[in-house]
Amino acid sequence: MYRPEITIRNFQYPEDYQEVYALWLDAGDGIQLRRSDEPDEIEKKIARDPNLFLIAQAGDEVIGTVLGGYDGRRGMMYHLAVSTPYRRQGIAEMLVTELERRLQAKGCTRYYLLVTEDNNEAIRFYEKHGWEEMDALSIYAKDLV
Repeated sequence: MYRPEITIRNFQYPEDYQEVYALWLDAGDGIQLRRSDEPDEIEKKIARDPNLFLIAQAGDEVIGTVLGGYDGRRGMMYHLAVSTPYRRQGIAEMLVTELERRLQAKGCTRYYLLVTEDNNEAIRFYEKHGWEEMDALSIYAKDLV
């Protein structure tokens, strides 16, 4: 079966939003969509870190995504997702490697991610790629709106 070449590129707003949102919805319980994933919030994100929201594309199809953030001190990775037919082909690794390269270019020396404790597939992926669980932390959140 022919598979088109996979490219990694910057997310383009608003052109890519609907396709990426659909990918997130189809990704399973590992991606929990919130207010911060709505168009106006994504637009703010792109204004701040335009080159840390990455898309994996095969032909005209968006097949993967990762959203990175950098506050000038530490980085964050959000919403790593690959379309089901393209999983286990190295696409997530391509996205993460490029995100890490871009974070390092900004001066980032450490970054974090959040993963639900029952997302075993993601946990195995992250641990295989050098991530370590931080046992002594509790996660808190507070909505401001």
